[in-house]
Amino acid sequence: MKNFIFSLFVLLLLPVYMSGQAQAIKGKVVDSSGMGIPGAVIASSDARATADADFDGNFTINAKPGDILKVSMLGFDPVSVPATTAPMTITLKESADTALKEVVVIGYGTRKKIDNTSAVSSIKSEEITKMKVLNASQAIQGKAAGVQVATSDAPGSKPSVIIRGVGTALGGRNPLYVVDGMPTDNINNINTNDITSYEILKDASALAIYGTRGANGVIMITTKAGKGKLVVDVDSYTGFRTPLKKVKMANSDQYIQYSNAAFSAQYPSGRFSTNQPYNTNWFDEITRTGTYSQNNISLSGSSENIKYFLSAGNYEEKGILNGTDYGRTTFRSNNEFKISEKLRLTQNFSVSSIKNTPKPLSAFTSAYRQSPLVPVRFPSGKYGVPFENNGVISESGDSFNSVGNPVVALDYNNEQQQTVILQGGLKLDWDILKSLKFTSQFNGEYYTYKQYNYVDNLALWLAADPTRVESAYDSNTLNKNTLTRNRDQYFNWNLSNYLTYNKVFGEIHDIEVTAGIEANVIGTREKLSIDRKNVDANSNYWSLGGVPYAANVTGYKDEAINERRLASYFGRFQYKLMDRYLLTGTLRRDGSSQFSEANRWGTFPSVGLGWIVTKESFLSDIKGLDLLKLRGSWGKLGNQDVPLNVQSFTSGVDYNGGTGVTINSQIDPNLGWEIVEETSLGFDIELFQNRLKGTFDVYDKNTTNAILNVLPYSPSGITKESPTHVGEVSNKGIEVSLRWDDKINDNLSYWIGGNYSHNKNELSRLKDVQIAPTNGGSLGNGQVTKVLDNTSVGRPLGSFYIYEYAGVDPANGQMLYYNANGDKVAQGALDQNRDRKYVGTVLPSSNYGITLGLNYKRIDFSVDGYGTAGAKVYNGKKSQRFYGENVEASLVNDYWTPTNTNASNPAPFNQVPVASTYYLESADYFRINNITLGYKLPLNEDGFINYCRIYVNAMNPFISQKFSGFSPEVVGDGEVIKGTQGIELDAYPALRTFVIGANLKF
Repeated sequence: MKNFIFSLFVLLLLPVYMSGQAQAIKGKVVDSSGMGIPGAVIASSDARATADADFDGNFTINAKPGDILKVSMLGFDPVSVPATTAPMTITLKESADTALKEVVVIGYGTRKKIDNTSAVSSIKSEEITKMKVLNASQAIQGKAAGVQVATSDAPGSKPSVIIRGVGTALGGRNPLYVVDGMPTDNINNINTNDITSYEILKDASALAIYGTRGANGVIMITTKAGKGKLVVDVDSYTGFRTPLKKVKMANSDQYIQYSNAAFSAQYPSGRFSTNQPYNTNWFDEITRTGTYSQNNISLSGSSENIKYFLSAGNYEEKGILNGTDYGRTTFRSNNEFKISEKLRLTQNFSVSSIKNTPKPLSAFTSAYRQSPLVPVRFPSGKYGVPFENNGVISESGDSFNSVGNPVVALDYNNEQQQTVILQGGLKLDWDILKSLKFTSQFNGEYYTYKQYNYVDNLALWLAADPTRVESAYDSNTLNKNTLTRNRDQYFNWNLSNYLTYNKVFGEIHDIEVTAGIEANVIGTREKLSIDRKNVDANSNYWSLGGVPYAANVTGYKDEAINERRLASYFGRFQYKLMDRYLLTGTLRRDGSSQFSEANRWGTFPSVGLGWIVTKESFLSDIKGLDLLKLRGSWGKLGNQDVPLNVQSFTSGVDYNGGTGVTINSQIDPNLGWEIVEETSLGFDIELFQNRLKGTFDVYDKNTTNAILNVLPYSPSGITKESPTHVGEVSNKGIEVSLRWDDKINDNLSYWIGGNYSHNKNELSRLKDVQIAPTNGGSLGNGQVTKVLDNTSVGRPLGSFYIYEYAGVDPANGQMLYYNANGDKVAQGALDQNRDRKYVGTVLPSSNYGITLGLNYKRIDFSVDGYGTAGAKVYNGKKSQRFYGENVEASLVNDYWTPTNTNASNPAPFNQVPVASTYYLESADYFRINNITLGYKLPLNEDGFINYCRIYVNAMNPFISQKFSGFSPEVVGDGEVIKGTQGIELDAYPALRTFVIGANLKF
């Protein structure tokens, strides 16, 4: 009996005894959303034990129940909780110290922002989705210093993005986009609602890891992943668009007044009578109120072994130009699978289908130039034409200008485009050791495009002259109609394998090493173009059946652009000493198949240094100074998107009475990529409890071997120019960003911020060669406005080279110009080889942006603005005047007459004017990009709909500009030197947009 009582007593005391002994305490560390926090440190000072949370946040630590466990993780506030025998769930709250928790994507990995030594602009996803635009790059305009974004509001257009100036004369200047590890050229296929981070790598320290593709900057885009419980997110909006600015043209009475004066030499009594039946506003006739809408739905969440994100979106737009329609449907699937404790597989896949119905933008120029006397249609139903009979507009008579009916151009343009883009990849992460990880990632991109353009030649012939009849059409020599069909497709892929080693030694040496190899293939691009005549009208032009192919084919082009392959080795070393001294070293070696074997390989190094000064004891106690970090970097980058040598031949050369073929160009055996060398210095600062944050950078970036076309030496007998490394292009600039965030109380918070950047661009040097002039900025009347040749040294790229306007001759009202000697001369006395001058550039020297907003209870309000300074824009539509075209209303009120000899505008004339500064205007502007007002409905978080925000947006509601045309922000074809950027001719007007929408979560 005593033994039984003793045994029972021991059993009753066993839990007490066990509670005093260390045992396995298990639990999970999660964030506020319930997601596990991998890497969290759990420490028990009583048991002198520590443990790390695994990938899902689970941990096991040897401690006694009741011991105080201290749990910490970078970016979260530490907590202390007593240990329990039951499984524990410990929740960490995100730290208010944003400098510690912010992470930026830097290519082949991430880095805590405070430890980063390079210039990287990180834009939050909320900032991108705030603006309801098609392309995410449109939404970042004005939000990052050193990044110039020029946009066109034409449906489906691609923004122009320039990072720290244009560094190449003839090569590509677009940045490299990397979407979830996939290098690509365009992101029009990406739904902005799917983006979680948007990083812009700007300096050589950040860019050298991309070698030959990093010279123009790199934009890293990461799409969303699942997290926490299942969430269904719905976002839907619709918007209405109208021109931000209209150019007021002369009405019928004003046109008659001006034109009668212009035709006075041929028609002394006046060509047009004052009694006219029509007064057409051509701009109104070709435009409408534009509309667009987008509907998005996504499902996201996670379980113990899977994180998932699925989304679908549809975007539809009807442009302001009659008949322009654009639609895009996107689907995305991002999933992460935990195969084991050390192995994870990430899969991403997206597909986009784009349909576009474009119309000729020349309709805007025609609407500007066509006379208001001309009707859209005559009472007979025939299209209006510029004919006059006895001074009155008529269906027959004499033509008084050569401008077509812009409505005809829209009605008889039947073009459609269809594009499908598939992008996807697999990423395998293997934690070989606690400090060593292996990553293998494969991404692929498939692109297919088809287009047709049907032209009703007979209908256009009839519309050009109301007196014509169909029976008079010469169908034996002229086509009744023409059909052009195009196809284009390619497949690109990228494979990278790399190791990442990260470890802290002795509590003061933090080392991260990344090393890997990469293969990139730009696949063979296959293009097919077929021209046919006299096909069946109103048929399915996508699929022609029963067509006699050989009989009606008038043109056939089948080409395949060579595959380009890139093999690369890269490494990056990042070191942090005592949590304050930073070092980053990068080395990449690229080999490209598009260059000769001797010039195939290049090495691109960089080094970056940083010093977190506020970690030093002499600054640690300064009140109000929370962070001061100094940065500096140097590196070399490459641009492989450059002109290549193509051997040209001349046929028909006489060889002793015969004919043959001779080489007509020379080849530079040393032609390779352009190399950019950059030095950058900067600092980051945070003040007043992190409420004021700022960055400052200064850089010097030089393309040391810019490619230009060189003329051969005259004794060689060769006449065609060839590309070679003969120039240097310089970009020097500064960048400043400041932002103040403050919280007044739990109900009210606000922010205000801004950024400014200045860049000086120039062709700084040429070797002792004669380069072939590169002309650009065509006006469509035989004249150009831009040139790049030996005289361009010291000038910015994209410089205008035109005659300098000298005012009006008070004696006769003619336009005068300065010649090379500074004398005022008339147009006929000008010498284009001597008298033209450099007078500005299409590239702005300064860009700036502002942002401000507040949150009050459930209401949010924000305003964003953007501006540029230092650029010029050429009013091409105004200068493309021949005879009898319309003029701006302001011109009619102030032109030279014998009684108004001090007028600012010349006397009316009917001759082609020379390209001059008379038509060159300031491109400076400031525009409110976006005003947003939102309200969150008071909903129960446990209800079926737990979140609903209703919002309204006003995009581009106001602009301050000096330019008299539609928009000073003229992208044109995106070509700074040889193209039409900066020339407002056939340009889509900037638009004002009003949006209403709602965001719901279930």
